[in-house]
Amino acid sequence: MNAILPPPMMDAHTLQLLEFDKVRDVLVGYTSTSLGRDLVRQMEPSTDPNTIRAALGLVSEMGTALDLGQSPPLGGLHDVRLVVRRAAIGTMLTAEQLLEVAETLACTGAVYRYRMRLDQRLTGLIDLLTGIEDLGVVAKTIGGCIDGRGHVLDMASRALGEVRQKLFELEEKVKSEVKRLLRDPELRRILSYPNATVSGDHYVLPVSVNHRHKVPGVVHRVSSTGETVFVEPASIARLSAERLTLKAEEDREVKKILRRLSTEVGRIAKPITYALDIIAQLDHITAKAKYSRDYRMVEPALNTEGRVWLRAARHPVLEQLFRSAERTGSGEARQVVPIEVRLGIGFNMLIITGPNTGGKTVTLKTTGLLCLMAQCGMHIPAGDGSTVPIFRHILADIGDEQSLEQSLSTFSSHITRIAAILQQADEQSLILLDELGSGTDPTEGAALGRAILDMLDRSGCRAIVTTHLGDLKTYAFNNPRAENGAVEFDIETLRPTYRLHIGQFGMSNALKIAKRLKLPNELLRRAHKYLHRRGGRNRELMRLQELREDAEKAKQSALEAELQAAKQREEYERRLASLERETQETAELNQKRTALQPNDRVRVTRFDKVGRVVRVNAAKQVVTVSVGLGQWEIPFEEVFPEAE
Repeated sequence: MNAILPPPMMDAHTLQLLEFDKVRDVLVGYTSTSLGRDLVRQMEPSTDPNTIRAALGLVSEMGTALDLGQSPPLGGLHDVRLVVRRAAIGTMLTAEQLLEVAETLACTGAVYRYRMRLDQRLTGLIDLLTGIEDLGVVAKTIGGCIDGRGHVLDMASRALGEVRQKLFELEEKVKSEVKRLLRDPELRRILSYPNATVSGDHYVLPVSVNHRHKVPGVVHRVSSTGETVFVEPASIARLSAERLTLKAEEDREVKKILRRLSTEVGRIAKPITYALDIIAQLDHITAKAKYSRDYRMVEPALNTEGRVWLRAARHPVLEQLFRSAERTGSGEARQVVPIEVRLGIGFNMLIITGPNTGGKTVTLKTTGLLCLMAQCGMHIPAGDGSTVPIFRHILADIGDEQSLEQSLSTFSSHITRIAAILQQADEQSLILLDELGSGTDPTEGAALGRAILDMLDRSGCRAIVTTHLGDLKTYAFNNPRAENGAVEFDIETLRPTYRLHIGQFGMSNALKIAKRLKLPNELLRRAHKYLHRRGGRNRELMRLQELREDAEKAKQSALEAELQAAKQREEYERRLASLERETQETAELNQKRTALQPNDRVRVTRFDKVGRVVRVNAAKQVVTVSVGLGQWEIPFEEVFPEAE
C-alpha cells in the first residue's frame, strides 16, 4: 500500500494565504528521520479519493499503535540510498559509509520485527511494511569487520591480521632501537634534549646542528632557530622502510575488505532502497499520528457530494501559537474558540457578516485549511462526525480589509484575483472570499458583490464569503442555495466571541456599543429617531431572520440525529464484522485441531506448555496430549497447533 499522495493540483497562492506551510513546519517537528522530513516538506493535497482514504486510515491505525505503545523503531536510520546505488555499480564504499549502511540495516531489521509485533487489527500498516526484508546478515557482516569508529578490525581477514601483527612487531623493534640509542651516553651529549620525537611516521632524534655529522641518518626537519636538526638514525630508517612496505600491504588488505563489503551491499541495493522508501512513509505517517494525538484531532469522513460539516473546528496554526505563547510565558493562556461550519448541506454559499476582528477571516481560513489537511491524508482539529469533500480546487482571496483611502491598485489586484477565481470555479471547487465588495463605494461594492455571488451560484461551487456591507445581508433571503452566517459579539464586554451562527446575519450593534461608550444621550436619541424612519424594513428583516433561525435549528437537530444513527449503524456493523471474523477463525482453528496427527506439536493453555499429540477424538472434540511425564485428555478449545 502506497501512502505517498499524488502530485499537487492546488492553487499555490491559496496554499500561501491559508498558511499551509506553517502546518507542514509543525509536522516536520514530529518526524524522526531526514527521509520523513523530506516527505513532509514535499506534502501537497491530493484529489484522489482512494489515496486520501488510504492515507487517513494509516494515520488512524498508527494512532492506535501509539496508544498500544507500539511506536516504530526508527533510531539509527541514515539516508544511504545514493551510497547503495554507487555500491551496486561497483564503487568501493568507505568504512564510514559502510558503517552508516550497517546502522541503517539494523533499523530496517527492527522495522521488520516491528511489523511482526503489530496488532493484527492494523492491517493497513502491516500491508505497508510487508515488503521490508530482514537484512541483518549483511549488517552483522559489516559489524564484524568495522568497529563503531569506522576502523577496519584485524579479524576482518586472516591476511590483514597477519600484516598488522608484523607491523606491531616491527613497531616494537623501532621502539627498542630508539630506547637503545637514547641510552648511549655519547649520543645523549649531542642531543638538544634527551627524548625522541615523531615527524610524520618517523621516529627522529633532536641533534644539535654542530654535531649533525656524528649521527648517520636522514634529516626530516630543522627547528625554527636552526640550532637543532631532527635526524632519523640509519638503523631506524631501515626498519621504517620495511614498515612502509607493510603499511602498503595493510592498505591493500583493507581495500580488499571494503570492496568485498561494498559488493555485499550492492547485491541488496534494491531491497535497501525499497525499505528506506517505505520507512520514509512510516515516519511521515507517525508524524501525522503524533500531531493528531497532541492536538486532539479526528479522522474526517470523506464524501464526493461537496458536503462540508466541521464540528467544533479549531484553527491549528492559531492553536499552536497560543500553546507556544503559554509555554514560553510570552502571553496569557488562551484557547481557540471552536466553530461549527456547514456547507453543501441545504445551501452551497455561506455569507458571513459581523463586526471587524470578529472572526470572519478565521472562519474562512479554518475551513480552507482543514479541507487541505484532510486532502493531505491528515486528521483535522475538529469534533467526531466532521465530514469534508474532495475539492479539485480551493481558491481564496483573503487580505486586509480595504477602505476608500487605499489605492486603486490594491482594489484592482483583488478584482483581478476574483476574476481568475471565477474562471476556475466549478462544482468541485471551494471558494473563499474575504470582505467582498470592500475598497470602493458601498453602493457600487454591494452591486458588484451581488453579481459575483450570482456567478458563484451558477458555477455550482461551494463558497464562503465574508462582508460588512449591509446590502449583501439580504442576498440569502432571495436565494435558496445561499445562507447567512454571523459572528457573535458580546455587547457587555465589547468584544467578539468568535462563535459562528448559521442562519443569522450580523448586526452592527452600533447604537448599543455607543451607549456603552457613554456617547451623549441627546446624540443617541437623534440616532434612534433616524433609525426608526427605516424601521419597517429592519423589522421585516428581523422576522425573516427569526424564521431562518428556526429552520436552521430544526436542520441542525435533524443532522445530529442522522449522525447518531450513522454512529450506531457503524458500531453495529463493526461488532457484526468482528463476530463473523471470530466465528471464521474458530472454525479454521477447529479444522486444524481435527487434522492433528500423532506426534504433532501443540500448546496446552491449561499448563502453558508445548506437548505432543498422542491421538485425536474429533467426535468428542478432545485431544490426548503428552506433556511432561504424563498424558492428558484436553478439550479442543485448550489446544493450539504449533509449527515444528
